[in-house]
Amino acid sequence: MANCICSYNQSRAAHQQLLRITIALVFVLLLNSTGTPADASSSNEKPGPTATHRFAARARRSYEEAKKRLDAAPTNPEAAWQLARACFDLAEYATNNTQRAQIAREGIAISRQLTDRHPSLAPASYYLGLNLGQLARTQTIGALNTVEEIELAFKRALELDAGFDYAGPDRSLGLLYFYAPGWPVSIGDRRKARRHIAQAVKHSPDYPENRLCLVEAYLKWNDISAAIDQIRALEELRPRARNQFAGDQWEPAWEDWNIRLELARKRLKLGDAN
Repeated sequence: MANCICSYNQSRAAHQQLLRITIALVFVLLLNSTGTPADASSSNEKPGPTATHRFAARARRSYEEAKKRLDAAPTNPEAAWQLARACFDLAEYATNNTQRAQIAREGIAISRQLTDRHPSLAPASYYLGLNLGQLARTQTIGALNTVEEIELAFKRALELDAGFDYAGPDRSLGLLYFYAPGWPVSIGDRRKARRHIAQAVKHSPDYPENRLCLVEAYLKWNDISAAIDQIRALEELRPRARNQFAGDQWEPAWEDWNIRLELARKRLKLGDAN
């Protein structure tokens, strides 16, 4: 089953950069509410309106197609987790908290049913964590109570299939520990963040998101030499990644990755990429 799941069709909106942004925004809300400066997403430029509308339309189509597949095969677990994934993607383009919460709750309900019926299905726990993250974005202070459940969902996904979604469980846990406030406010932990993000790079070294997350963590921690090493590795793998992650479905990811890479290069004063 795990091998089958890992080979799922890549014709989805590339939602990995959305995970990073989602978790960042959750903790921007948390940090603002506790009076701590919030800079988690201050350096993240956004796509222009035209691109955003195009990405949102694609997410809506993917959601509707996933819903039809599940309606046609209501007991198919793969169809169910693909709809949960589509809910997460679509919630990213919600225009208000009410809409985002409604979509996220649909994804959460589907994921919970899957975890009950198929407890060994990694995507069920994985997309439960992601949709809980979307819901947390609408909760401000209430998000603190959701964070622990997000952590447990990602830990369960990691136990079941560490390689799913290009080491998604490790990457997700790393981002969670990276952006969350530390004790006693929440579960933020630099040591855990570093371990999980580095493990994601080890599992899926050619997936740009993993290395970019590590670059950004090193920059945050002022580990300049380590950040430069990761940027060099990222630029070396870039031609291969362009071939592997090609097509319209990867357009949002590449737009995000390119922006973040250039921002990191500027911070390190590395000049323009070739």
